[in-house]
Amino acid sequence: MPSPPARRDTARRSPTAAPRSFLWSRRIFLTLLSGFVLLPVYVMVSSSLKPLQDVSGAFRWMPSELTLRPYADIWKTVPLAKYFVNSLVVAGAATVCSVVVAVFAAYAVSRYRFRGKRLFTVSVLSTQMFPGILFLLPLFLMFVHIGNATGVALFGSRGGLILTYLTFSLPFSVWMLIGYLDSVPRELDEAALVDGCGPLRALFLVVVPAAAPGIVAVAVYAFMTAWGEVLFASVMTNDTTRTLAVGLQGYSTQNDVYWNQVMAASLVVSVPVVAGFLLLQRYLVTGLTAGAVK
Repeated sequence: MPSPPARRDTARRSPTAAPRSFLWSRRIFLTLLSGFVLLPVYVMVSSSLKPLQDVSGAFRWMPSELTLRPYADIWKTVPLAKYFVNSLVVAGAATVCSVVVAVFAAYAVSRYRFRGKRLFTVSVLSTQMFPGILFLLPLFLMFVHIGNATGVALFGSRGGLILTYLTFSLPFSVWMLIGYLDSVPRELDEAALVDGCGPLRALFLVVVPAAAPGIVAVAVYAFMTAWGEVLFASVMTNDTTRTLAVGLQGYSTQNDVYWNQVMAASLVVSVPVVAGFLLLQRYLVTGLTAGAVK
């Protein structure tokens, strides 16, 4: 009687299974990368809980004593609350204007045919190829001349800064929404028109809800662009309209730099952006992916 074939002690490896050495290498790399990313965060948090002498002198990984005094002093050293309101108003208004204009422009390009359509889309995309600093002097001169000619104060005002940030976020917002709206089936528009909706009503009742992830992605992009911008805010604002990104420089004086207050203020002003990003992360990833793939 023939003997049964011997069993293999090792299971057949799947063709897609990664070698053990590769898995360990990836874990080590990700661990080192996470440590590299989290180290500045630890330095910021620990420095915000240290007295000034522990930060301004030789750096110490562990504070000699923990204190919350920097979080109380940041509101007294500089008018941080006023800067916070300025940033919130400017970033919020720039975001709303960018989203509204981008929705109408992208809908027109995506759904209608008109002369110069291709030229318009190419022009919108080409504006992203120039560095922003090239527009600093032209915008400054335009705002000054408009103010002298009409009396409308754009330089040093919130309105001028909102228009400035609108020029940054609007081209990319239009371009990304065009790609996202192209992925929304045209049959939805046609069904709404058959049911008696006009073009605007079909846009707001059918297309906008279907394109919500793309609109949220555009809104997050526009808000983050306006919230953390420094160069134009340092030139286009004064003591009354100064934003947070520029106001943090107030913790530096001729004699000393309040590094613990700088770190505490940085953490405080980062909370709204980080919280909003975490809450809208799912919509942001969906909107960016859909627009990029289309």
